[in-house]
Amino acid sequence: MSATSMRGGEPVAHTGRAAAPSHTASPAAAHSGGTGERAEAGHPGGAGRRRQGIRTHLPITPWLFLLPGLLVTGVFVLYPFLSTVRSSFTDRRTLIGGQWVGGANYQELLHDDMFWTALRNSVLYMVGVVPLLVVLPLLLAMLVQNYLPGIGFFRSAFYTPVVASVVVVGLIWVWMLDDRGLINSTLGVIGVGPVAFLSDQWLLLISCMLVTVWKGLGYYMIVYMAALGNVPKELHEAAAVDGAGAVRRFFTVTVPAVRSTMVLVAALSSVNAFKVFSEVYLMAGPNGGPGGEDTTLVMLIKQVGTGLTGRVGYASAISVVVFVITLGLMLLVLRADRKEDA
Repeated sequence: MSATSMRGGEPVAHTGRAAAPSHTASPAAAHSGGTGERAEAGHPGGAGRRRQGIRTHLPITPWLFLLPGLLVTGVFVLYPFLSTVRSSFTDRRTLIGGQWVGGANYQELLHDDMFWTALRNSVLYMVGVVPLLVVLPLLLAMLVQNYLPGIGFFRSAFYTPVVASVVVVGLIWVWMLDDRGLINSTLGVIGVGPVAFLSDQWLLLISCMLVTVWKGLGYYMIVYMAALGNVPKELHEAAAVDGAGAVRRFFTVTVPAVRSTMVLVAALSSVNAFKVFSEVYLMAGPNGGPGGEDTTLVMLIKQVGTGLTGRVGYASAISVVVFVITLGLMLLVLRADRKEDA
């Protein structure tokens, strides 16, 4: 049914149906909308493939990266260790396979005077070296941590013995401590000496200790410098405001701040001092000084287990004892550190 109306004097016809509204979309919207619809219509699995883009690795993948390191550790560390433990229960010699003897080698250790002499020297060496290597590098690090003109020269000078060969260092000190060496010649000028640095039992052991300390100062100095760099300056400033002097700030601020580093240095230097070999071997000779009185445990292992008639089984038993003692030292140091933290 239609109706007629007058608009501007002219008749206008109206139908019963309303005209549909027209929507004009922008070209960009039409293009994007059409593209999205075509993509979803043409690729129904697109969203699923996007989710599968992050691939999960197989459980064995991390072990493949660790495999080279594990092989090296197993061949050059684990297998020799297990072989040494097994040999300690045999009478194996250098050219003879040996038979199982149980704990006979360990029983012989208890009655071997040379073993107890070597154990005494190793313990004394550790007791004499460790306190010096814990305290002196810390003081040295505090002296060279500030940036001053020429401080780089002193840092390099203190660190030079670390990179020097232990053989070269040992020979230099042997020439200096000899009866006709530099030190005894200097003492002779003032009417003292010659001092038997390399022939007296205890002076020889003390001389070896000093060489170990001299060579290790630079290494542990660097360790302490890294720790001192993390100590907040505000702590020292607050202590100074409270009237604390340099010595008091050292014990109340510096030492507590680097205590964990001191424990680390103590553990490392204890193990290294207990297993000392090169310094004593070079300065005391292959026999361990006069009558072998300066022999250490590692030197005893070399003396007993090498040569055509070397007792490999007995030397392996000494090696196991050294391992157990060093492991016990590490555990004691860590346990003491945990108690202080608690």
